[in-house]
Amino acid sequence: MSARAFFIVSSGRSGTAMLHKALLAAGNVDMHHEYMVQILQPLAVRRYHGLVSHAEATRILDQTHGAAVHYCEAEFWGDSSNKLSWLIPELSALLPEAKFVHLIRDGRKVTGSYFRKLGGECYDDRSSLILARHLAAPRQVPPPPPEKQYWWPQAKSGSPWAAEFSRFSQFERIAWHWCEVNQVILDALASLPSSRHHFVRLEDLYERPDTLDRLLDFLGLRKGPDLAALFLRPHNVNRPEDQLLSPAETAAFTRIAAPMMQRLGYGERTEYVVNY
Repeated sequence: MSARAFFIVSSGRSGTAMLHKALLAAGNVDMHHEYMVQILQPLAVRRYHGLVSHAEATRILDQTHGAAVHYCEAEFWGDSSNKLSWLIPELSALLPEAKFVHLIRDGRKVTGSYFRKLGGECYDDRSSLILARHLAAPRQVPPPPPEKQYWWPQAKSGSPWAAEFSRFSQFERIAWHWCEVNQVILDALASLPSSRHHFVRLEDLYERPDTLDRLLDFLGLRKGPDLAALFLRPHNVNRPEDQLLSPAETAAFTRIAAPMMQRLGYGERTEYVVNY
C-alpha cells in the first residue's frame, strides 16, 4: 500500500529545511529535502519553458517521486523542495490524494539570503547566460549539465519582464524568481480543491505556535511538544549571519516585487534581521 504523500513547495530559502526537520520529527514520515534534485531541478526549468511536455514530466516524476511513495514503508512520504513548485500540475495528477503546503517568507529575506549565501549557485552571470543561450535555441545549443547553478527559470517571451531580464543583475534575477515561483504556485494550487492545499508563512511558524498545529492537522501528522522548538533557530545556513537590504537593493527589489509582496501580506511589514 502506498504512503500518503505531501509536498512543501516554496521559493526556497523560506524554511524548507527547517520544516523538513520538524515534520520528520513528527514520526512515521519518510521525509526528504529536495529529493532527487539533480533530476528535478533541470526538469522543473525545462517544463516551465515548455521544453518538455506534461506527459513526459509526469513520466519522470513517476519514476522518482511516484516510485518512492509506492515503496515507502512509513504511513507518510514527504518532500520539502522548491524544485517541485514548478511541477504541481504533474504531481497532483500523478498522486491525486497528495497534499501541498505553500510555504512563504518575506521576499526581501529570501532574495538577500540567496544573493549573499548561495553566490555562484543561484543566477550568477555566467550560468544564466549559458542557460539563456540554450533556451533561445534548444536544438542548436546543448543544455548545460544538471548542476544546480545552471538551472534557474528565466522570464519567458511575452511575460512582463522578458525584455529587461537579460539586463538584470544577479540580485534582480533572484527577486524576479521569488515573485514568479510564488505566482506559479498560487496559480497551480488555485485549480485544486481547498482540501489539498495549505498556506503557511515562515514568520508565523515561530511567532504563532498554533500555526504549526494547524499545519500538522492538515497533513494528518501527530503533534509533539518539542516540535515548535525547532523553529527557534534557522537551519540549512552555511553562513550564520544576516543583514538588511541596502537602499539600492531595496529599491531594485521593490520595483520588481512590490505587487507580490502586497499579495502575500508583506506589503506593510518592516524588514527584519534574523538572529542566529
